[in-house]
Amino acid sequence: MEEKDIVRSLAALAQSHRLQVFRALVVAGSRGMTPGVMAEGSGIPAATLSFHLKELMNAGLVTQERQGRNLVYRASFEHMNALLSYLTENCCQGEACLVETATSSCPC
Repeated sequence: MEEKDIVRSLAALAQSHRLQVFRALVVAGSRGMTPGVMAEGSGIPAATLSFHLKELMNAGLVTQERQGRNLVYRASFEHMNALLSYLTENCCQGEACLVETATSSCPC
């Protein structure tokens, strides 16, 4: 994943409604969600939700599939995992991060 893609993804998630929608799609898993279900659950107006979904799609974080008359949105787990891998690839200077107690932090 290129740095420009990382920046675009993080920028898309740096807005509370988009982060909320993305997290809901992660929870929904492979079944995804329609915009109507997302709007009901989030309280985000349909037009606003449409804008945020477009931004998440442009960042590669969300996919869209037509099923009959409905659009179904899903989190792109491949993209999400690549983003997380990029962010953590040099964690602890390449050593495994072990948590010794619930209050201790990464030994970095």
